[in-house]
Amino acid sequence: MHSTGKGRAGEQYAARVLEKAGMYILAANFRSPMGEVDLIALDRDTLVFIEVKSWNSRGIADLEYGVGREKQRRIIETAKYFLAGHRKYNEMAIRFDVVFIGRPPFSSQKTASPAAPAIRHLASAFMECV
Repeated sequence: MHSTGKGRAGEQYAARVLEKAGMYILAANFRSPMGEVDLIALDRDTLVFIEVKSWNSRGIADLEYGVGREKQRRIIETAKYFLAGHRKYNEMAIRFDVVFIGRPPFSSQKTASPAAPAIRHLASAFMECV
């Protein structure tokens, strides 16, 4: 599977995990002239913009370097664009999360189904006044 396919699969997996945790997914792959946000969700009374990073060739600890300052800026600008077109969310609290997905941990036991990917959800991974 090429990197775009891995990325989309990771985003779908993250959406399922977040929904099971009680979040409601409003949009996936929301695009603006400034960039893209992988997932936009409601977490009770908070609007959450989520970047999903799938990185099978490295460990979960290395994934944290994947969302640098420029990427954060593009996500923030895209969040502003979303809010300009969806004013009903303008009074809500806003949060920027990052979900890291890595390959499953290795196990000495053989199983019929592959292990679930390792996932790490960093709520409020970065901040900005929107």
